[in-house]
Amino acid sequence: MKIYNSMSMKLEEFQPLEEGKVSMYVCGPTVYNYPHIGNARPIVVFDTLKRTLQALGYEVKMVSNYTDVDDKIINVAKELGVSEKEVTDKFIKAYNDDRLALHAMMPDAAPRVTETMDAIIAFIALLVEKGYAYQVDGDVYFRVGKVNEYGSLSHQRIDDLIVGARIDENSKKENPLDFTLWKATDEGIQWDSPWSKGRPGWHTECVVMINDVFQRPLIDIHGGGMDLKFPHHENEIAQSRAAYGTSIARYWIHNGMININGDKMSKSLGNVLWAKDMIEQYGGNEIRWMMLSAHYRAPLNISDETLTNSQKEYERISNSMKQGYVKLALNRACVEGELLNEYYQPFMDAMADDLNTPNALAAVFDVSKKLNTAIRQREMDQMLVASLLKTMQAMMQVLGIEIPKCCVGEEDCVLYETWRKAVKEKDFQKADVYRAQLMEKGIL
Repeated sequence: MKIYNSMSMKLEEFQPLEEGKVSMYVCGPTVYNYPHIGNARPIVVFDTLKRTLQALGYEVKMVSNYTDVDDKIINVAKELGVSEKEVTDKFIKAYNDDRLALHAMMPDAAPRVTETMDAIIAFIALLVEKGYAYQVDGDVYFRVGKVNEYGSLSHQRIDDLIVGARIDENSKKENPLDFTLWKATDEGIQWDSPWSKGRPGWHTECVVMINDVFQRPLIDIHGGGMDLKFPHHENEIAQSRAAYGTSIARYWIHNGMININGDKMSKSLGNVLWAKDMIEQYGGNEIRWMMLSAHYRAPLNISDETLTNSQKEYERISNSMKQGYVKLALNRACVEGELLNEYYQPFMDAMADDLNTPNALAAVFDVSKKLNTAIRQREMDQMLVASLLKTMQAMMQVLGIEIPKCCVGEEDCVLYETWRKAVKEKDFQKADVYRAQLMEKGIL
């Protein structure tokens, strides 16, 4: 498999640290509100990546965290008059509801910041001990200037970053680029530490969780949205280099951002779309299909046109497969199809080429056309239809698209045979009645 590595800015042959196994970590949400549609894109992208790696024979362990410590969470808790945990529990459930509605697998581990605090404090203490961090009035900051490779992910020079930084004359920082590891506070949820009573900064948690869950400081894949590349992921790498001498991951993967009708999605523009509302309105399969219609690294523009196209495309594939299952059932065909590698391989070649889902979907439509032709034959080749269905089902499994099978019972089979008999005997009046009944059942 080839993957575009944000660190090298190149398409690279994927080679995991351990043969046959893949360790993957994806930055999860800060749980203070319902997920918007932008939060849904990494859910779909990295679930599809996991499915693709599994289809290629890898054993994949995917971890994604919940940031359940943040000023925004504290503010929501204050507004509602509830505890921070009540807020985070509510929105973690909402996030997972959306994840499952998009047919994404749950992560193999989903650590919370609040459950990793001892390890976070110990990690910050290690950075202080090594001279990469310093404390001022109970706050702890990371010394960015001490990491020579800072900027290697975002490909920015540290001198240029300093020039572009806003310098606060009253800042406690030694350098305007230094970032907070620990914040002294008496407001909201807090923990005791060697420096003060407070809570950790955002950039530290993932470094600690990766080491905590995988029990090693270097993994295969670290992913997230393009907006996390700088400063979040850059700051993660700086801490990991300081503590362990590693860049956290061998491959850094970032998905593109979402626009709404050509504009950036933002509260100020009033165009934020909640994932749950879109899933309810259009369906989880249809939203996932839309996400897959564009390459994961490219921006995705959501409009009435893209939503309508996705609905139509999913419906074409869904109807094709349903009719295939129906025709086999009506013909009382109990044949076990075979995976047709001549069609499946081009699909997998596209998926293994840096998740080229637009090309993969083109391969799906190609098989769908062949299935439609096969089921319309007067003397249907049952083995061919069964094999085409099995091939398409394998493709859908990799894409995470669920195609419900149409249930056909004995009564339906009898009705179908009665209709065919009436047609054969040219009793078109009865045939029309039977046909109408079959159409009402969704069988024709």
